[in-house]
Amino acid sequence: MNLHHRDNRKIDPTRGAMTGDNTPNDANRIEIGPTRLALAEWAEAGLDLPDLQAMRQYRWRRLVDHINARDYGGLLVFDPLNIRYATDSTNMQLWNTHNPFRALLVCADGHMILWDYKNAPFLSSFNPLVREVRSGADLFYFDRGDQIGKAADVFANEVRLALAEHAPGLSRLAVDKVMIHGLRALEAQGLTVMPGEELTEKARAVKGPDEIKAMRCAVHACETAMSEMERFARDEVPGGEVSEDDIWAVLHAENIRRGGEWIETRLLTSGPRTNPWFQECGPRIVQNNEIVAFDTDLVGSYGICVDISRTWWIGDAPARDDMIDAMRHGHEHIMTNMAMLKPGVMIPELTAGTHVLRPEFQAQKYGCLMHGVGLCDEWPLVAYPDKAVEGAFDYPLEPGMTLCVEALVGTVGGDFSIKLEDQVVITEDGFELLTHYPYDSRLMGEV
Repeated sequence: MNLHHRDNRKIDPTRGAMTGDNTPNDANRIEIGPTRLALAEWAEAGLDLPDLQAMRQYRWRRLVDHINARDYGGLLVFDPLNIRYATDSTNMQLWNTHNPFRALLVCADGHMILWDYKNAPFLSSFNPLVREVRSGADLFYFDRGDQIGKAADVFANEVRLALAEHAPGLSRLAVDKVMIHGLRALEAQGLTVMPGEELTEKARAVKGPDEIKAMRCAVHACETAMSEMERFARDEVPGGEVSEDDIWAVLHAENIRRGGEWIETRLLTSGPRTNPWFQECGPRIVQNNEIVAFDTDLVGSYGICVDISRTWWIGDAPARDDMIDAMRHGHEHIMTNMAMLKPGVMIPELTAGTHVLRPEFQAQKYGCLMHGVGLCDEWPLVAYPDKAVEGAFDYPLEPGMTLCVEALVGTVGGDFSIKLEDQVVITEDGFELLTHYPYDSRLMGEV
C-alpha cells in the first residue's frame, strides 16, 4: 500500500478534492481559510458556504467595470484590503499597512499585475486572475533609504508600460494610497492620477451572493467566539482576578481558532471606563456587579469584518435602573433606525429620519448612525443630522449593501455607557439582520 503526503494533510477526506467553498481540500493551501472547527460549526448550523472562485470573479469584475465606467486606464492600489478584495491574497497584512511593499495594477482589460514581497511571489499562485507577479513596489524610506526616488521611477515606468499594453490611449490612472515619491514618479510618466478610493469603496459596497454567504459564516464564527468570551466573563469576574485584557483575549483566541485574522481595535472596557467611550482595553480588574461593553471590530473568517457591539451586566445583583433605561433607549434607537432600511432610500433620508436620542445622551452619541462593512468598515457613512455634510453621501441604498447600525448611550460625566451595534444586508425588498447575538436580558429589564 502506498502512502502519500496528500492523504495525510486533507482537512476532511470525505469531501473529496475540494471543500464546500470550492477550494482545495488541503490544510496546507496557500490562501487563508476557515479551520475544521469553523467548517464543522457552520455545517451544524446549516449555513451555505461561499463559492470562493465565484466570489473572486465577482470582485474582479466589479473593479474592472468601475474602471471602464470612468474611462480610466487602470486602478493601482497599495491598501492591503483593496489588494485582498481584488486578489483574495494576503501577505503580512498589518505590517503591510505601515510598510507598503505590495501594489496591484488592475488594467482596463482586466489584466492584473501584483507587485509582492520579493521572496514571496507564490502567495497569489492559487488565483489565476493574477496574471503577473513582480516585486519593487516597496517605496518607503525604511526599505529604500535615500535612493527611494530611483526605485519609484522604475516602478512607475513599469506601470506606464503595462497600461500602454493593456489600456492603450488611456492615461488616467486611479490610485488609492500612494507614498509621495510614488505619486510624483507616476505623474512624471505622464499619467493623470485620479482618486482610487472613490472607485474601490463604491465597487466594494455592493456584495455579491457569495460575499453574503461568507459574511454569514464569519458572523456565526464571531458570535460563537463572543459566546465563549461571555461565558468566561460571567464565570471568572466574580472571583475578582480577571482583567479587561483577560476577557478580550478570549475573543482574539476564538477568532483565530476559526480561521479569523485580526481585531482592528481594543474597544472593550468595564464599569466607569466605559464612559467616555473609546478608552482602550487595559489591565483594570473587572468588578462584580458592573458592566462590560465592547465592539468586536473583528476581521474574521474569509477576511470578512464582523462589527458587533454588546453591553453585559456581570454579577449577581440586579442592574441599576438608569442602566436599564439607557439600554432600552439604545435598543430602541437601533431598531427604529434599522426599520428605515430598504433599497432606494437615499442616505440623507436616513439621516433626516433618525430616531432622536434624548437630550442628555446627545453630547456623547456615536460618531455615526450607520456605516458600510465588508473587509473592514467601509463606505458609506450615515451621519447624525448635526454632523451631516451636504452632498457628501447623496446615494441610494442598493441590494447587496451591508451596513452596521450603531448606538452609544451615555451622559457627560456619567459612570457608564451602553454600546450596541448590529450588522445587516440590504435585500430586494428591505433588509436581513445578519447578527443574532442576544441583548443582555438583565440590562433590558426582562429578568
